[in-house]
Amino acid sequence: MLAGTRQQRAGDLLGVQAALEAAKLRFGYTTIVAPFDGVVSERQVQPGDYVTIGSSLINVVPLPNVYVMASYKETQLRRVRAGQNVDIIVDTFGDQTLHGRVERIAPASGSQFALLPPDNATGNFTKVVQRIPVRIELDAGQPLLARLLPGMSATTRIHIEGIGE
Repeated sequence: MLAGTRQQRAGDLLGVQAALEAAKLRFGYTTIVAPFDGVVSERQVQPGDYVTIGSSLINVVPLPNVYVMASYKETQLRRVRAGQNVDIIVDTFGDQTLHGRVERIAPASGSQFALLPPDNATGNFTKVVQRIPVRIELDAGQPLLARLLPGMSATTRIHIEGIGE
């Protein structure tokens, strides 16, 4: 009788140990680690919320790899190329100028990536100049970089001297 109870208790112990390992595994899923340092923006989740795979939880702005997204009219991009120098004046800092360079030009206008892109299928065509996002990487070592925050307004000037059409 004692041998049967011992085997049953050993089985119970293995079951409890498996439940503990499963709980540890599930607990590991409760911590989300960003792949890089940055500032959280657009947080769409609160502590205690249940989430599913593929849910958009937060956006992380990479720091110190700060960049500016500038939306230029397509007609302003004729002579713009990656690598060109850019002067950036952020409204918060007055007339102090930051420096960067064009990292890349988006492959399409912002409206093409919209949740509901415009569909002008009425037969009446009105030409609308589109805006194309340009990503500008800021040069490292500038004292104002530490004070930049996501969403600040800026004015950019791309140096296109010497570039033919």
